[in-house]
Amino acid sequence: MGEIRHHGYIRVSTKDQNEARQLEAMKDLGISERDFYIDKQSGKNFDRPNYQVMKNAIRKDDILFVKELDRLGRNAQEIKKEWEDITQNIGAHIVVLDMPILDTRQYKNGLEKVISSIVLELLSYMAEREREKINGRQAEGIAAAKNNNVVFGRPKQAINEEFKQAYTEWKQGGITAVEAMRRAEMKPNSWYRRVKEYEQSLA
Repeated sequence: MGEIRHHGYIRVSTKDQNEARQLEAMKDLGISERDFYIDKQSGKNFDRPNYQVMKNAIRKDDILFVKELDRLGRNAQEIKKEWEDITQNIGAHIVVLDMPILDTRQYKNGLEKVISSIVLELLSYMAEREREKINGRQAEGIAAAKNNNVVFGRPKQAINEEFKQAYTEWKQGGITAVEAMRRAEMKPNSWYRRVKEYEQSLA
């Protein structure tokens, strides 16, 4: 029987480049740095280079440590599929440090499959309910704001004195359209929309 290796998988999103907290947790376990696998990208799927390297390196009875379940991934269905692949097909263990119940080393005789399945189902259900709650609150907030006459999007830029002066000089050939837009503090789309409105009001 070969040596049982401990693997540490760490993931940070591209927006959050600080992996120090996860690294510290792995070092506290005595995991060798050669067995750290770090990905700096989204957890929406498992198409991550170092995750795939880790998966190719892990063997039967090895142990994979992750700090939190969402470091493994965010897609509940794919997490369940990967979990089953590692624990059942490869025969390795997974330990989620912040969730002791998700430590397959403590279960024997197929119980780890039952416990993990129940916990993962529950977590995916909770995540789905949380997403629905967030979406519901957003929808309620938008509806309430609309009822209070809150206008979404950028405010419409007014046809003010700066616009009229810039328009007049531009029409007379004194300045370029680019200079007129700069003076009116407008982008091209806004400028030409206001020009059209202004000319219609003069007609």
